[in-house]
Amino acid sequence: MRYVIIGAGAVGGTIGVRLGEADRDVTLVARGAHLDALRERGLTLRTPDGTVTSRLPAVAGPEEGRPLPADTVLVLTVKSQDTGAALATWVDTPVEGGGTAGERLPVVLAQNGVANEPAALRLFARVHPVCVWLPATHLEPGVVVANGHPHPGMLHLGRYPSGADDTSRAVAADLTAAGFVAPVRDDVMRWKYGKLLGNLGNGLQALLGPDVPESLAARVRAEGEEALAAAGIPHTTREEEAAERGELVQHRPVDGEERAGGSTWQSLARGAGSAEADHLNGEIVLLGRLHGVPTPANEAVQAAVRRAVRERIPAGGFPLAELEKLVG
Repeated sequence: MRYVIIGAGAVGGTIGVRLGEADRDVTLVARGAHLDALRERGLTLRTPDGTVTSRLPAVAGPEEGRPLPADTVLVLTVKSQDTGAALATWVDTPVEGGGTAGERLPVVLAQNGVANEPAALRLFARVHPVCVWLPATHLEPGVVVANGHPHPGMLHLGRYPSGADDTSRAVAADLTAAGFVAPVRDDVMRWKYGKLLGNLGNGLQALLGPDVPESLAARVRAEGEEALAAAGIPHTTREEEAAERGELVQHRPVDGEERAGGSTWQSLARGAGSAEADHLNGEIVLLGRLHGVPTPANEAVQAAVRRAVRERIPAGGFPLAELEKLVG
């Protein structure tokens, strides 16, 4: 299979380089200065075990008039707020032998949150969710730092809305060959909802830095658990996740440095102009409103992250007192 990695940042860059090192056919999709760097110098992946630079093909999007091979797998690794645009860009791309990407090709969603899957299923017939445990950072064009060790990440795969199929298993086999732990799950969305609860703290870390009050983090998660329970949505527990991960994916320093921050923190640190809180904390707010569960802490994180993006407040620079006032 040929892999097109749509969004070659922290997660996408790590997956792309590792697949390329395993002799799989990989094309990276990026934009701006990052795309320029990939074309000029390649993608440098820094890991606890050393540094590699891969000169993989890099493009901005589908090439007009050029159909995709029929064995292509589209791997979406953009942030959730960019999913709609990415899907719209690729859905009508022609495929060799007839038809379009949306009709014929699998799209693998290696993303945080749970809103991407229904969005993809509106346009693509073959949707494969991935629950991503992959500690990596992308702050500099052309460079990704991946702190996972001894495996770079654990990627649970399945089919949406449920089950798994031969494509799930084939992609998992390639990811395993590339060094990842890649279990195939019939209930992959249950794992993604568990990961969503863990990701509710991403916005807090982005706003406040590493010193997030435990009481605030606990309140954000408790609202999430209450909203999922009211909606009747099953999810994994922290204990189940820890047992599954075990010693397989641990955070290790790279060149003596620990990982600076998670995905939302990185968006603020890069001044990306958007962040994913509306698709993480916002998912809990949505469920709370649908099912009569108050979610003031998650609403506050949403509003504060939007303000931080709008006013270019640096990562970790949002005043705690103002956030606590928003929470009420």
